Amino acid sequence: MTAGAPAAIETFRDPAGSLRIEGELVKRRVRPEMAQAALRFLRSPLAQEWVSQGRLIATVESSSAEAGAILLEHPRVFFPSYPWEWTPEAWFAAAELTLDLCEALLGEGLILKDATPLNVLFEGTRPVFVDVLSIDARDPGSPLWLAYAQFVRTFLLPLTAYRYLGWPLATSLQKRDGYEPGDLYPYLGRVRRWRKPFRSLVTLPYLFEKRSKSAAAPTTKLQQRPEVAQAVLRRNLHRLRAQLTKLKPTERDSRWSEYPESADHYTDEDHKQKQAFVRGALLEAQPRQVLDLGANTGVYSRIATSMGANVVAWDTDVGASERNWEQAAEKRLAIQPLVADPARPTPATGWRNREWLSLLERAQGRFDCVMMLGLIHHLLVTDQIPLGEVAALLRDLTTRWAIVEWVPANDPRFAELVRGRDELYGHLNQAVFTAAMEKHFSIRTQQQLKNGRTLFLLEAK
Repeated sequence: MTAGAPAAIETFRDPAGSLRIEGELVKRRVRPEMAQAALRFLRSPLAQEWVSQGRLIATVESSSAEAGAILLEHPRVFFPSYPWEWTPEAWFAAAELTLDLCEALLGEGLILKDATPLNVLFEGTRPVFVDVLSIDARDPGSPLWLAYAQFVRTFLLPLTAYRYLGWPLATSLQKRDGYEPGDLYPYLGRVRRWRKPFRSLVTLPYLFEKRSKSAAAPTTKLQQRPEVAQAVLRRNLHRLRAQLTKLKPTERDSRWSEYPESADHYTDEDHKQKQAFVRGALLEAQPRQVLDLGANTGVYSRIATSMGANVVAWDTDVGASERNWEQAAEKRLAIQPLVADPARPTPATGWRNREWLSLLERAQGRFDCVMMLGLIHHLLVTDQIPLGEVAALLRDLTTRWAIVEWVPANDPRFAELVRGRDELYGHLNQAVFTAAMEKHFSIRTQQQLKNGRTLFLLEAK
């Protein structure tokens, strides 16, 4: 489901139908013969329960469908994200949701015909299953879940590679249907190949695949008594869940995950002043949708959501984003942490770059306030983005407000990044900053902290 795509773009990979965005609605045109199983489920008490819990996208059957087709309408998920932007905990939550739904469907005589993270979007940290056409009728005599291998490829193997081999989950951008066991096998030593979880997830499937390539494909379907077939399916789903549980992400320290506690260039008074300014700015702006750029572990994301805003939080550090996720999930806060970089935004990808839209395309026009706190010096020095471009990006991302922290050249963190190249950045002072911002914004209020940094509330012109 390509949530976030412009109205002119339709999906095309699913032979059952197509989908398009029209304003805040997602409209799905479906071939009638392909929709019956999904409609059967959507009309059931189970589906209504899942929708009420926020675990399944709401669906309305429209009466305005074209002849020979069924039209379904869904509300648009506010900010669609893709697996290559998720934290490890988000991957785990999406996998659990997929298994929960598949198991629940068995009692309805249904099953998931595919099992991929791309079937799931997030509202905050709550996973929502959105691809209702993945629900299909189940052969009551078959003990096989045809999407079993896909679940392993797209959920279990990426989580295994992340946890044990250190492979970034973001590499899934180049793996539309996940990892094959043969992708991991060469990176395992002889002993490790036979240890858990590699033995069952990688080694045995890899060796079996090598042996079976020369064997003829089976010509008969495996059939059992319906009650036996369902019991086997439930046992296999239970086995997948046990494997998934063992891959639950563990907390990892990173360079930035301890930053709020170790920021020695802030005194307690500086922290209090900064937080008070941000609260005051949010009180004046009253934003509904906030984008927190460089959110780190989410200190200011949590302030924004405590004042009634829905927050999407971008940070490049997986460890920091994961901590933000854990706290938001534990307290059920309206925060969606993503591993995302405004200087190197996720590109559009898929067929002709139109299946999954870029990070900035999805963000444009969606937020009435953008916070950029403790980030601007990284953009200027580390990423070498001109100040005018930073101001222009801010204006593109917000429909009205921006809360920005200016970091002067004599700041110790600025000096660390410059590393002796002072002549390249010495011209960047607060006057240059305000001149760049005032091309796009009016300064509503500002406050200088004792450490020399200055906070601004900006309103778009």
